[in-house]
Amino acid sequence: MSARVVSRAGRPVAGIRLKTKEELRLMREAGRIVAEVLSAMRTMVQPGVSTAELDRWAEDYIRRRGGIPAFKGYPSMRDEGGPPYPATLCTSVNHVLVHGIPGPYRLREGDLISIDVGVNFRGYYADAAITLPVGRVSPEARRLLEVTEAALWAAIAQARAGRRLGDIQWAIQHTVESQGFQVAREFTSHGIGRSLHEPPSFINRGQPGRGLVLRPGMTLAIEPMVTMGDWRTRILEDGWTVVTLDGSLTAHFEHTIAITEGDPIILTAVEDDPRLGG
Repeated sequence: MSARVVSRAGRPVAGIRLKTKEELRLMREAGRIVAEVLSAMRTMVQPGVSTAELDRWAEDYIRRRGGIPAFKGYPSMRDEGGPPYPATLCTSVNHVLVHGIPGPYRLREGDLISIDVGVNFRGYYADAAITLPVGRVSPEARRLLEVTEAALWAAIAQARAGRRLGDIQWAIQHTVESQGFQVAREFTSHGIGRSLHEPPSFINRGQPGRGLVLRPGMTLAIEPMVTMGDWRTRILEDGWTVVTLDGSLTAHFEHTIAITEGDPIILTAVEDDPRLGG
């Protein structure tokens, strides 16, 4: 789940906690449950399936695995208050960028659906997202998915001790914008650990070599959110659903990662993913 509060690169960021090995172990357990849910979604997402059905399955699975859905009951994004988030998954279809609420909508051939899930395991959090095609999609939609996922992996490659937050931000921006798409600018990647959202909160655009120095023990939820058209968005009356102003398609990929002395550890990867560091 993305954050709205932005800490500008280059300013001191208070409250960053470097995680111990035991804390990383618990986050990895949370991340394993997240990865299992998203792996199952790859099979379950089919034309005719409702987003509410996906959500019910995910909540049941997370609880059976000893986790707690991290999003359900999360406080409103609105400054003046509003309803807490009512579901386990965020199911964002087509022009919905993030925070789409599961309901009666049944997926149709050609849709894109972004599925975002977070898990609390014994007080530690992990958060990840994927965007899936429903049946056959247009070549343009397929390219949007490929570029957005490539931006995530480019960012993770920069997540190394001694580099800066701006290196991660630039990797996302350059990958996306060089292919003619836009990075959403009103929602952010974020720190994660004992809370779903921790410092730093950072937009997915920036300058290399600038900003916070990355240190071993930092844990980040890196999440490129990309639009096919204009980057501007608005929040619907439910207080959660974020849509593009121009109705253009969107994609969203996310992993929770840990900075180490060497390669980053991807805490929300499945065990057999060859890109799992550490």
